Amino acid sequence: MGIGHAREHTPADNRTGGPDRGQESARLDGAAVERAGQRLASRIWRTPVVRCEPLDARSGARLWLKAENLQVGGSFKVRGALLAVEHLASHGSRGVIAQSTGNHAIAVALAARRYGLPAVLVLPGDAPPAKVQRIREAGAEVVTTGTLLADRVAVVAELRELHGYDAIDPYQNPHVIAGQGTATAELLEQTAQQGVGLDAVVVPVGGGSAIAGACLATEGRGVSVVGAEPEAVPALTTALRVGQPVTVPVEYTIADGLRPDRIGALPFALAHRAVAAVETASEEAIADAMRAAFLQARLVIEPAAATALAIALEHASRHGVDVGVLLSGGNVEPSLAASLL
Repeated sequence: MGIGHAREHTPADNRTGGPDRGQESARLDGAAVERAGQRLASRIWRTPVVRCEPLDARSGARLWLKAENLQVGGSFKVRGALLAVEHLASHGSRGVIAQSTGNHAIAVALAARRYGLPAVLVLPGDAPPAKVQRIREAGAEVVTTGTLLADRVAVVAELRELHGYDAIDPYQNPHVIAGQGTATAELLEQTAQQGVGLDAVVVPVGGGSAIAGACLATEGRGVSVVGAEPEAVPALTTALRVGQPVTVPVEYTIADGLRPDRIGALPFALAHRAVAAVETASEEAIADAMRAAFLQARLVIEPAAATALAIALEHASRHGVDVGVLLSGGNVEPSLAASLL
């Protein structure tokens, strides 16, 4: 495993897609996350924070597992999607379009159905069938393309021109980032209610909305934010090393939710000074963490969530006594889960 540390930021162009209407007016800070939480309170589930003695013993710390695998749509992504779609619907949107490796697409499809908007979702051609099925069950159209982020962004641009729909970028949209931050904010609140102040939170890193939201939610609280990436796709690790988002070569990873080969420019701008560290997990460690969650904590999580748990299991004792872990989703392909178990 490797660790990357934040360095000086150099402004970078946005290569992950254009903004949706009105998003430039949204201010991102801790207060934005608090407001997002108030808006979402009656529309999402307040997922539990789970403890597991065997995992604590193995990590050398007390782990507080935020079970967003139990969230509406199977992941924390519904938080940001609901806010973004609500914003567009209130501004007269004709429909929405988004690119994703899976969970953001599911969340946008569900949010669009809630607000009565048509939705087109662009996924890589090898997206897990279970995630594709959930999107179609929500009534949205699925378009598949190549496996690289640039492939999906290009198709989104074409479809926006064709349909006149508004794009909801999973990394660049401030409503999405504020919404994702509410998962970490809830975790801090739920542990505080038990008299515990977290020393750190470990968050999986794909395009960057989760870690950017976590940095906003922990603002001024003295809580370290630790990013967790697959060794196969070290997008944030590399960006921190060179000082700006760059496209990285992609190797195979079971963590399909963490496959974006470039960190978003907005998440990088928000997180590069605030993140305490970024650590990478091997494929073996990710698979082992999935098994541990299932067999010891009785939680079904997908590989993206297992990446955060893997980092927490191996390095939690370095982060502090009490470590929160964002278990970001549970939309695991059944065949993969069966093979790992």
